[in-house]
Amino acid sequence: MAMEYESNNWIWEWMYNTPHLFGGLMLTAALLGFSTSYFGGIGNFPVSYAWSNLGFLLKKKREKRRVRVYMDGCFDLMHYGHANALRQAKALGDELVVGVVSDEEIIANKGPPILSMEERLALVSGLKWVDQVIANAPYAITEEFMNSLFNEHKIDYVIHGDDPCLLPDGSDAYALAKIAGRYKQIKRTEGVSSTDIVGRILSSVNDNKGVGDNNSTLSKVDFGKRRQLQRGQLSQFLPTSRRIVQFSNGKGPGPNARIVYIDGAFDLFHAGHVEILKKARQLGDFLLVGIYPDYIVSEQKGMPYPVMHLLERTLSVLACRYVDEVIIGAPWEVTKDMITTFNISLVVHGTVAESNCSLPGETDPYAIPKSMGIFRLLESPKSITTSSVAQRIVTNHEVYMKRNAKKLQSEKKYYEEKAYVAGD
Repeated sequence: MAMEYESNNWIWEWMYNTPHLFGGLMLTAALLGFSTSYFGGIGNFPVSYAWSNLGFLLKKKREKRRVRVYMDGCFDLMHYGHANALRQAKALGDELVVGVVSDEEIIANKGPPILSMEERLALVSGLKWVDQVIANAPYAITEEFMNSLFNEHKIDYVIHGDDPCLLPDGSDAYALAKIAGRYKQIKRTEGVSSTDIVGRILSSVNDNKGVGDNNSTLSKVDFGKRRQLQRGQLSQFLPTSRRIVQFSNGKGPGPNARIVYIDGAFDLFHAGHVEILKKARQLGDFLLVGIYPDYIVSEQKGMPYPVMHLLERTLSVLACRYVDEVIIGAPWEVTKDMITTFNISLVVHGTVAESNCSLPGETDPYAIPKSMGIFRLLESPKSITTSSVAQRIVTNHEVYMKRNAKKLQSEKKYYEEKAYVAGD
């Protein structure tokens, strides 16, 4: 995978490939009393210089240059499919550089993004497989940008999924990289897409219309198991233990580690989640994240939440670079037994939250850690919430519907042309 260092000097190449022969020649010269100036004429360098630098040459030759791969995307409504794509891309090299497409380019090619550039940058930078981020990347790999990738950023390969990425005219956005022989493909993660998530939200909103106070389209009314099942059927995700292992760090805390615990729904994983997890991680050596089961999220927030089911939300959290371990289906209340079992040193919670724990008659889920003096309220760095993201989609649902229709039309044209060529 790594590329060997190349030398243009034939003398150095010969010395590297036949070190024993060269060493023997030097020893013979010394025994026979030959002058080093005789050999100094070879390649215009003295033998003493070559001898002293032979070790450095061999070390340098053995070094493998780190392979840098590039993958870009809109990364709007970041989900575990995006994370898995970047995980696969990183596996094809040593360093992963990610281009985040500009708002202007997204508008021109797909329609307005749901998340701002700042929010999308925070999400991508927060992924554990990402080494560098390029903001405002172009939607298509132009010749100018490709040269910049190869020469300035030292990119070896451009990576994309096996699903088509088409420009408005139906052409392939990665055509130039493919022609240059610097393109590699990964498998698309089935069962999720940004379009799918938008569809889940709009479908749930349509189900809820006309119900609740003031006919609110995001009413917190529990419609029972029937609605939960309808929402669950929208997800085509087929979780496996292998996928969870791929996303996990696979490391436990050290013997004297300060373990910080934070819990929540982490639905529609967004920039606010990334920032609060980063802040929590800075308070200790190991960050343990509790992810509420679906029924708790529904009880606390009402329909149509959660948009993403438990295992989908788990993968999104595990992909975050600040997270060391998760509790899948964490309890609502942080108990004494839980604190002891996981050796939790500090329990934290953000100031921006969407649960109803502050309502009269509701049990304080943090009563135990508060009584033990190990609870801290963290000032949330961002005000964005799952509800606010969902509301953006609802408010502009006609725009997003047109955007999705445009995408489907381009893909249909692509496959029709592909089938036509195959028929020829």
